[in-house]
Amino acid sequence: GFPRTLGQAEALDRICEPDLVISLHVPFETLKDRLSARWVHPASGRVYNMDFNPPHVHGLDDLTGEPLVQRDDDRPDAVAARLRKYKDAAKPVIELYRSRGVLHSFSGTETNKIWPYVYALLCNKIPPVQAEEEH
Repeated sequence: GFPRTLGQAEALDRICEPDLVISLHVPFETLKDRLSARWVHPASGRVYNMDFNPPHVHGLDDLTGEPLVQRDDDRPDAVAARLRKYKDAAKPVIELYRSRGVLHSFSGTETNKIWPYVYALLCNKIPPVQAEEEH
């Protein structure tokens, strides 16, 4: 997400002042497990998750059959360090938007369970776009 740091939030304020900010709270262990299970095909950038979107053949890209790699920052120890750093950096950003009254927080572990609530908020806050009728 963006902004991740107070400096980024301040830079964003120079461009526009957000009137709706969404914060997703996912347990540390859930994030660590998901990120640690992520593997990529370097040439294309295709991403696989060994838990819920695995390749057809373990360790190989579905389209090319080339080996998948795990990024150094997706290894469990690195993920844990990244998450701790993110939590510390994001806390003042969360507080800033909470104090402005524009923060909406959602908690959960599964996209399909969180998304309906996020979608309902967005539908309530953003008017629908009407397509012009063709003549």
